[in-house]
Amino acid sequence: MKKTGILNGPLNGILGTLGHGHLVVIADVGMPLPDADTVVDLALVKGIPSFTEVLQAVLADVQVESSLLASEATGSSVETIVRAEGLNPDFVSHEDLKALLPSARLIIRTGEATPYANVVLRCGVTF
Repeated sequence: MKKTGILNGPLNGILGTLGHGHLVVIADVGMPLPDADTVVDLALVKGIPSFTEVLQAVLADVQVESSLLASEATGSSVETIVRAEGLNPDFVSHEDLKALLPSARLIIRTGEATPYANVVLRCGVTF
């Protein structure tokens, strides 16, 4: 049995294949997601797991070189959370952010019900 870190098998499987430049999306419960093998749905009930919990778990496992938020999230609690985790996000429209979903290597659906609680993470390298 795995002792620490992310325990979800399908999520771990995709995380292990990430490389430089791959996109990882952490999405709120309302984000319209593609019907694809790249989606791992963690939503249990409204609010569980939270955006913050999933972001923290992913950042503990993945090297990130940049991040994107919807411009509609500027000044929101979502921006505050992302910055508190050490990220310095760029901003695009919510529509442009949604347009990136088909190119994401991994999309994680949370139970978060806060508007615009979505972040796109671009994987970096550890060397």
